Amino acid sequence: MTKFFDLSGQTALVTGAARGIGEAIARRLAAAGARVAVCDVNLEGARLVAASINVQAGASQASPQAMAVFLDVTHYGSVTAAVAEILDRTGRLDILVNNAGIAGRAAPLWEQTDEDWHQVMAINLTGVFYCCRAVIPHMRERRYGRVVNIASIAGKEGNPNMAAYSASKAGVIGFTKALAKEVALDGICVNAVTPAVVRTPILEQLTPAQIEYMTSRIPMRRTGTPEEIAAVVHFLASPDSSFVTGQVYDASGGRATY
Repeated sequence: MTKFFDLSGQTALVTGAARGIGEAIARRLAAAGARVAVCDVNLEGARLVAASINVQAGASQASPQAMAVFLDVTHYGSVTAAVAEILDRTGRLDILVNNAGIAGRAAPLWEQTDEDWHQVMAINLTGVFYCCRAVIPHMRERRYGRVVNIASIAGKEGNPNMAAYSASKAGVIGFTKALAKEVALDGICVNAVTPAVVRTPILEQLTPAQIEYMTSRIPMRRTGTPEEIAAVVHFLASPDSSFVTGQVYDASGGRATY
């Protein structure tokens, strides 16, 4: 029987994978057969996730299903060092999931500082640029790759008091579409996923009023789960998505209709 969305023999790099959506994605891809690099600035958290995946998979220490790798997406040197480590340990990189992100400080524009803006942009947008620039040459050389960027419904609609976050995620959407066209003939598919509000620790950065605003705009009237986002990413990270590129997949409970 054919196993759909099979990732056996592939290597995946997931940023921000020590918790939340990134952790759910790492677990989902590993369960599908991929060897997963659990990448995060929180190396201890990444180690705990990788160890849990290895136990669940029954993987040996000599041939782990998951590995923890320190990666700070705001520093290109850290990104290239992480990519080099993964390639050295696995010999390949088939899947890149750019998930690392922050909500930033909740405040109207006139209360936002330069530091507030630059921090959000550095992690949410420049980090995607850095990771793609480090990984794409390897994928082009092998004539295969899957890149999935985690954007947000805020990048389409804009959330009040989250101008930097909304702008950064709109940037991820535009970046995704541009890069997809650049590598369309190289066997590489580049897509984005735009979740609505998902019940993860990132919500701790928001006020109850903001969470209520975002949830009230979802026709299903509930938050999403990390596992629901991971399911969409799994398809886009698989060989089965071979004719899908430059697309933005909503996982929003019906919030967006375009």
